[in-house]
Amino acid sequence: MLEAQQLSVTLGRRRIVHPLDLSLSKGELVGLIGANGSGKSTLVRALAGLLPAESGKILLRGKPLHQLPLDEVARIMAYLPQSPECHWPLTADRVVALGRLPFQGSSSELNAHHITRALAAVDALHLRERAVNELSGGERARVFLARALAGDPALLLIDEPSAGLDPYHQLQLMELLQALAQEERGILVVLHDLGLAARFCGRLLLLNEGNLIASGCTETVLTDSLLAQAHHISAYRSCHQETSVLVPWSRLSTKQINASNP
Repeated sequence: MLEAQQLSVTLGRRRIVHPLDLSLSKGELVGLIGANGSGKSTLVRALAGLLPAESGKILLRGKPLHQLPLDEVARIMAYLPQSPECHWPLTADRVVALGRLPFQGSSSELNAHHITRALAAVDALHLRERAVNELSGGERARVFLARALAGDPALLLIDEPSAGLDPYHQLQLMELLQALAQEERGILVVLHDLGLAARFCGRLLLLNEGNLIASGCTETVLTDSLLAQAHHISAYRSCHQETSVLVPWSRLSTKQINASNP
């Protein structure tokens, strides 16, 4: 559905993302992880067509992304940035309605159906008549996620949607993303919470200083050596209800990091 081939991205004179290959297929919930400054947000923005590639190419359903009409891309793919803002006192349902803009000509009944369904999916129906700039950070995050869902996209690129959410809504969010993937959508989500990533994502991509250093299942990516290399931490591991549990546990010294990556 979405593929990057030897994609690299440079901002100013600094290369942020080094050449890498990745793919996202329908039915996948893929977590993009890595420390602050590793290039995650830059990579997602490039995949969404919002930043030019220095080299390589991006294919959407087998076609070069930059050659596709913008309205076609918008009907297929939704992008939710980190900490989106609204500077006008729009009500939540008006904000979510913006997600229907690529579908000019749709009936008002169909648009209303998608808006209501999107708000319900993120537990925000009760916020629909509230001004977004009066909501809490977590409430705003759910409304903006509803805006991304309102277009019923086949592909979702989401940057740190769990930031600012309480534990209940973090779990609800990840359960929703899992359910959307099971509907044959492709979802790439940037996460800092390694516990959520380990539990919910079927595949993980690990960035370190702009390099894709690991791709695969939790057991392949969240190893002791890779956690030391990319995050400079060790982790506590357990199992609960037949599911692996990972909790970041302690910071590592330079000596410990070097010892774990001989």
